[in-house]
Amino acid sequence: MASKADLMGLLLTLLVRLITGAQGHWKGCPPKAEQRIYFANHQSHLDWMLIWAALPSDLRATTRPIAARDYWTSSKFKAWLTREVFHAVYVSRQRSEDQDPLEPLVEVLEAGDSLVIFPEGTRSNKGLPQPFKTGLYHLAEQFPNVQLIPAWIDNVNRVMPKGEVVPVPILCTVTFGAPLQLEPGEDKRAFLERAREAVVALRPHVA
Repeated sequence: MASKADLMGLLLTLLVRLITGAQGHWKGCPPKAEQRIYFANHQSHLDWMLIWAALPSDLRATTRPIAARDYWTSSKFKAWLTREVFHAVYVSRQRSEDQDPLEPLVEVLEAGDSLVIFPEGTRSNKGLPQPFKTGLYHLAEQFPNVQLIPAWIDNVNRVMPKGEVVPVPILCTVTFGAPLQLEPGEDKRAFLERAREAVVALRPHVA
């Protein structure tokens, strides 16, 4: 018998797909059950939910999104939703000096699950992603056998703009690109810029 969390996950997937379409376009790789780090542009609190809903059900079961602890644990319902339904990994936006922000992500990857991350670190409404922070580089360095999959989320900022709480029905897409790898001896800055360019290259071209 399905649990409450399973039923809620199914309901939310249908709801997100109803509001946004949640279309997944696999241009550079097929949706295979392999351990991956999906990294994408970040415009809305709905970003990770949109990627999660765009994945096939067998991939959703082993793919864990990161979620800002202060926002997603601010109520019992949001905490239950992220913990029990999405199995999200909480990250703190304000950290102490002796706290390793990558520790919970490393634990997930060591356990064999996949991740959805946003290397900008914060939401942006400027169209193009902000420069990537170093976390993606360190994860790529520590887990060379985990595929790095760039993704571009389109239109989600119009569904739920920053500061809004009621979603507006607008067709959204998630385009997944070809896997990246950290090249031997590649400079951190060069890798992060290459990863950012891989995300930007997936933007739909407007005629």
